[in-house]
Amino acid sequence: MSTTETTQRSLTPEEIPFTNPQAMRSYVTDTGKILPRKYTHLSAKQQRAVTKTIKQSRNNLLAL
Repeated sequence: MSTTETTQRSLTPEEIPFTNPQAMRSYVTDTGKILPRKYTHLSAKQQRAVTKTIKQSRNNLLAL
């Protein structure tokens, strides 16, 4: 086994870049509303990060 191997891991909700709208699809409804914590099962900190990222991508006119 090589020591230079890197493992692929999925991004946490805080790490999702605002330029990747496909990664944010699971946090919004079909009409574009942000889903509440009740449905996303995120912590409060993660939900705030997701909300901030979604709003930032909306302001930059990226399609969600």
